[in-house]
Amino acid sequence: MRRAGFLQRPDCRIYYEVEGSGPAIVFAHGLGGNHLSWWQQVAHFAPRYTCVAFAHRGFMPSDAFDGARAPEHFADDLAALVDHLALEDVRLVAQSMGGWTCLAYALSEPRRVRALVMASTSGAVDFSGLDAAAGDEVREWMRRAPGALTDLEARGLHAAAGERMHREQPAAAHLYGQISRLTPQPFRDAAREKIRAMRVQPPKLLGELAMPVLFLTGGEDWVFPPAAGPALAAYARAGRAERIAQAGHSVYFERPDHFNRIVGEFIA
Repeated sequence: MRRAGFLQRPDCRIYYEVEGSGPAIVFAHGLGGNHLSWWQQVAHFAPRYTCVAFAHRGFMPSDAFDGARAPEHFADDLAALVDHLALEDVRLVAQSMGGWTCLAYALSEPRRVRALVMASTSGAVDFSGLDAAAGDEVREWMRRAPGALTDLEARGLHAAAGERMHREQPAAAHLYGQISRLTPQPFRDAAREKIRAMRVQPPKLLGELAMPVLFLTGGEDWVFPPAAGPALAAYARAGRAERIAQAGHSVYFERPDHFNRIVGEFIA
């Protein structure tokens, strides 16, 4: 079963697609994506789950919006979409920017969220103050990341795809770039600045989440520190962490078999 449409919000329309049947999984994409980003997950999970993929406001084909203001509406848009689709409960899979959306929704509607996957993201939780060994690794990552990102940009490589995907899976990296370019760069730049400014919450906030929470990271990620996942999982009541060694920021796109297996076992 498949359907698609636009959810009318007071100031814009949100595009969504629904495929499959069974318990609901909602996929929230990152800054370089839209609903298309989840093609490898929807195809895998639709035989057993109702898969919902949407484009955040401002991301094509949802309506254009001010990038500096869009992120503050993301969680409310998700709540409206869940209500519109009459989903009694959901499993949330968030990639990067989608972590801001899904974490905020899980905190506001804990009884409706059965599981939360935070892929290469901490959402609004600030990872820079982590202590002990993980904190040292994160701080070393923070020292090296700007140079690594500058190098990727100088070589014309999409940072969220990563060097390995471009080298080993050039077709996938090309598709990743095509999806990213569907949304104007100025909007994405403004949205990036906004979500970074919103990343101020302490890790202890994760202790308010009663549902199982999985932090899934790529070992070669220069957008989000891989070591932050296990450290943050320790703050959640039912936290887990998985780290895929040979993967960059977009594990779901680069290593779909690993990602789908781990997520499938977790939400089951």
